[in-house]
Amino acid sequence: MSEKSLSEAEYDAITDAAAHWCMRLHASDCTAGERQAFAQWHDADPLHAFEYAAMLEIWDVADHLPRSEPVAVVVQFKPRSRLRTYAVAAAVCLAALPLAAFTGWEAGWLPSSYEHFDAANGLRKVTLGDGSQVELNLGTELVYSNYKNQRRVTLKKGEAFFKVSHDGNHPFIVRAGEGQVRVTGTQFNVWKYEDQVRVTLLEGSVQIASDALHASVPLSPGMQASYHTGDAAPQVAVTHPNDAGLAWRQGKLVLDNLALADALPLINRYLNKPVMLADATTGTIRIGGIYNINEVNNLIPSLPKVLPVYLTQNQDGNPVLNSIPRKTPKG
Repeated sequence: MSEKSLSEAEYDAITDAAAHWCMRLHASDCTAGERQAFAQWHDADPLHAFEYAAMLEIWDVADHLPRSEPVAVVVQFKPRSRLRTYAVAAAVCLAALPLAAFTGWEAGWLPSSYEHFDAANGLRKVTLGDGSQVELNLGTELVYSNYKNQRRVTLKKGEAFFKVSHDGNHPFIVRAGEGQVRVTGTQFNVWKYEDQVRVTLLEGSVQIASDALHASVPLSPGMQASYHTGDAAPQVAVTHPNDAGLAWRQGKLVLDNLALADALPLINRYLNKPVMLADATTGTIRIGGIYNINEVNNLIPSLPKVLPVYLTQNQDGNPVLNSIPRKTPKG
């Protein structure tokens, strides 16, 4: 987005307003009148909407910062840098946490760089600020922040394959759902759909931890860990040598004789309207095949032609798969 030609004071005023609204809308005592006033401010100028969207990302970063005793430190930013633009915003967001101040880069509280990536229209390869390579699956969104004592990625949705630059003193952490992956240098895949996360390790080693578990679980190459919201610990399994879970990197979705209950999460990540199951019986029907990830929308209408199912629609407009009852033989 091209920014308007504004003075620094005018631009900072918009940034301050966006930070204010971000804090108020996250507050438990935010009133309906405030929300209406925010909507009017947000819609009054595209720059307002742009700054508020950026502020939400800053809020997400602040939400994962460590809590500690308040320490007052002066933080300096290079003039006119993008991070400096959001310095006041970060301070406001941090003030909404149980803290009196923030310690900045030197104490590992604020990142020196902050990057947002998405792959809304197709597969995408990106290079992070530390030189790590990331492949993003269709519909994936993630944020990279470089702190003094760690490199942090937040996988908001989708799937990504990481080739992490080795740095033993600067660990690489991926937040996904209610857990995280911690590495120093390796190759691994992270898939997030709704409240479930699956991590597949190809090379090196990683530590997997769910938020509910203080200890971490190590993975070796050829192993896979998965967890859901509320799990006390990740579930670990050995992957098959010919596992098709990474076929998305070639633009393919491979369903290897899976039950529909297991296949739909893999299919739904590529759909605007996820497909639902009418009942548990429908979920046991098995499906196989290789599909282009850009053409998964065409798969759903064709399912009644190859499986004993028919399609209906629920009140939210989602397609629903229903099994066709088997006819009992007469006599």
